[in-house]
Amino acid sequence: MLVAPSILSANFGRLNEEIKAICDAGCDLVHVDVMDGHFVPNLTIGPVVVQAVAKASSKPLDIHLMVENNTFFTELFAPLMPKYLSFHIEEEKHPHRLIQKIRSYDISPAVVLNPHSPLESIEYILEEIDMVLLMSVNPGFGGQSFISSSLKKAEKLRKMVDKSGLKTLIEMDGGVNEKNVHELKNAGVDIVVAGNYIFSSASYKNAIDSLRV
Repeated sequence: MLVAPSILSANFGRLNEEIKAICDAGCDLVHVDVMDGHFVPNLTIGPVVVQAVAKASSKPLDIHLMVENNTFFTELFAPLMPKYLSFHIEEEKHPHRLIQKIRSYDISPAVVLNPHSPLESIEYILEEIDMVLLMSVNPGFGGQSFISSSLKKAEKLRKMVDKSGLKTLIEMDGGVNEKNVHELKNAGVDIVVAGNYIFSSASYKNAIDSLRV
């Protein structure tokens, strides 16, 4: 299991130290939640702060866009060259076009599904993307409880990916901890995003290690 700590739960008063700490603790990716206050009722960080995060990080960035104008934000964050740039299918009218745009920057395109969104909405773009991010909480805020139906969704997606012979990764975000990570692994999840669980722990390394199953 790969682990991507979400800096939404980090101490922004000493963000540089926090980024270095999770990288030293052995994380695989640094998950960055970008919210515009419209698609979700929260406003987070812009490219200036994320640029600082990229400089402090020794691990690739995993940028999750929770915004209304995906093309605008893609152009804004693409110069920072994250490993993954994900957008919500619920908000995008022309996903194929956006996927091609993201890939033109040599960035791996990923699509996000809210807890209520059906997998059928990405059936015809699955072979075009490198990762699917399944939200196991309603996006916008950290520290929420895991929505149990997300397990069945992950299992179904795993079957879709395997049946198509694809290498598309499955990422899960929301309410992840050491108690449910084994179920996520069994459901076929490849990457877990964890914010509150890691950043509220006494040892970032122990928390990250506990998610490697």
